[in-house]
Amino acid sequence: MSAPSESVQSPVHSSVVKQFYDLTKPRVIQLIVFCALIGMVLAVPGLPNRAQVQVALWACLGIWLVAGAAAAFNCIVEKGIDAKMKRTAWRPTAKGELGNRQTLAFSAVLCGLGSALLYFLVNPLTMWLTFATFIGYAVVYTVILKPLTPQNIVIGGASGAMPPVLGWAALTNNVGPEALILFLIIFLWTPPHFWALALYRVEDYRKSGLPMLPVTHGNEFTRLMILLYTFILFAACLLPYVYGMSSWIYLLSAVVLSAGFCLYGYWLWRAYSDELARKTFRFSLIHLSVLFAALLVDHYVLG
Repeated sequence: MSAPSESVQSPVHSSVVKQFYDLTKPRVIQLIVFCALIGMVLAVPGLPNRAQVQVALWACLGIWLVAGAAAAFNCIVEKGIDAKMKRTAWRPTAKGELGNRQTLAFSAVLCGLGSALLYFLVNPLTMWLTFATFIGYAVVYTVILKPLTPQNIVIGGASGAMPPVLGWAALTNNVGPEALILFLIIFLWTPPHFWALALYRVEDYRKSGLPMLPVTHGNEFTRLMILLYTFILFAACLLPYVYGMSSWIYLLSAVVLSAGFCLYGYWLWRAYSDELARKTFRFSLIHLSVLFAALLVDHYVLG
């Protein structure tokens, strides 16, 4: 009789595991870990040795766990808002599939385990920086800034820009100017990336009560801000070459990608459509991913 019982329980168990996994916002975390990994790679001249590879693997796991903890905590705080928005209504907390206690315990376990890995197997600096990022995102941004000001994504973007700094610290036990340049790029990339999403999801944000820029200042003003930020971002993307941490491979990629982002910003400013806002949002993801990949290629080909 035990075999049939196990076969009935298995799908339920799998569903619960998936619900907890979904709390970590896997797609977001993939980009976070990728950016952290870029910071690790760029921090090491040439190919890393075996010990450095081991540290990098532990660092990636620790950062993944703490970032997942922050995402899960975010789901608790915003479950009421998530339930009102099509983009987030599927989350287990918004649907009532997972309760606050379960989610909070899950977040605490991930944060504790990730912090311990970083402290003992990487270095204390990386652990404290990662924990500060957790507080910055889960508390300062989610609890305080997001419901308070339309500049929430600008100020709160600092926590989202930390991954390359964490990666750099993991391999060097310090925060160099190169890491701060990478931080600046992501910090300036975040507003046009997120505002493009907010433009075509404006009704969701209006229903949620969050003071996102398209809700408080309108579509036209938001489009202008996106365009201006793409110009500033273009300049920031040239800094790795100007500072000497990359060569022409990265420079060419940065110019093409940043010009493309500016072009999308210009098109969006001149003639808005939801479809164009979606394309701008998608291109922003390509922009950051390929830009950092170009840094990686540049580092090994001509570094």
